[in-house]
Amino acid sequence: MKILVTGGLGFIGSNFVRYMVEDVGINAAEIVVVDALKYGSNENNLKDLDCRFVKGDICDYGLIAELVKGMDAIVNFAAETHVDRSISSPYAFIESNILGTYTILEEMRKVNSEAKLVHISTDEVYGDIENGSFKEDDVLKPSSPYSASKAAGDVLVLAYVRTYGLDAVITRCTNNYGMYQFPEKLIPKAIIRAKMDKKIPIYGTGKNVRDWIYVKDHCEAIRLVLDKGEREEVYNISSGEEKTNLEVVSEILRFMDNHDLIEFVEDRPGHDIRYSLDSSKIRKLGWKPKHSFKEGLEETVEWYLENEWWWKPLADGKVLHPTPWKLRW
Repeated sequence: MKILVTGGLGFIGSNFVRYMVEDVGINAAEIVVVDALKYGSNENNLKDLDCRFVKGDICDYGLIAELVKGMDAIVNFAAETHVDRSISSPYAFIESNILGTYTILEEMRKVNSEAKLVHISTDEVYGDIENGSFKEDDVLKPSSPYSASKAAGDVLVLAYVRTYGLDAVITRCTNNYGMYQFPEKLIPKAIIRAKMDKKIPIYGTGKNVRDWIYVKDHCEAIRLVLDKGEREEVYNISSGEEKTNLEVVSEILRFMDNHDLIEFVEDRPGHDIRYSLDSSKIRKLGWKPKHSFKEGLEETVEWYLENEWWWKPLADGKVLHPTPWKLRW
């Protein structure tokens, strides 16, 4: 199977490539990775694998047209993903998450309508929910420029399936964590700041709730959808382990035996209170997470402590700023 992985040098994309090569056993030469190498991507994420890498933007029509030719599948991870950045500088999110998705769909329609597209979305398109869990057919109600741009990409995908007959599915996953995650995200940021003995900023009261999934479990779910997911379907992916931000950081500090670094800071605008997904549809396909939050988090902490060479060049003043949404990137 020949697979084009867009955004394959980012956090989840690179973990997916590794999973397909190291766990599934696909020949690395069968995978083509395209990535624009923006701030969240890193060539070191896949430097030991023999995949073909193409530096380029998914908004480049000519490039995408050439890359989708002959592919059996396209897995689209390419996206701007950080909520704080979307608040301070929304346009990059409109460009990558809407226009980039459109470019992939258009070039598939024109040059390779037989390929299967797995479009990686997010639980944030539903907005927040106080009680219960979102199902795939619930109304989308995004709260930030980031989640709004992802929701727009989702409906474009579904429109191209309906209008042009493309074979495409959408996955919406909860908060990921694990190795190779860019240091401005909550969990790596907390680990790095704790190692540096710096205060760890938590928005508001820290009671915002997220479902946390280990990235390897997410990758396994994507592979299942690639193999068995039905055209035009949406699949929620969640672990069922919901934690407040305060609980997550406190657990990290317990692992690191450093308990006095939490600092509450001004909340960001439009901060969703709770995300929760009903993932019963994908579980009926045979998937369930293999890692508990405690197991996955312990592996993640150990990886960051043992791989300072990877994150130290990235952990600059912007990454470690206590209230990044105020910055003008």
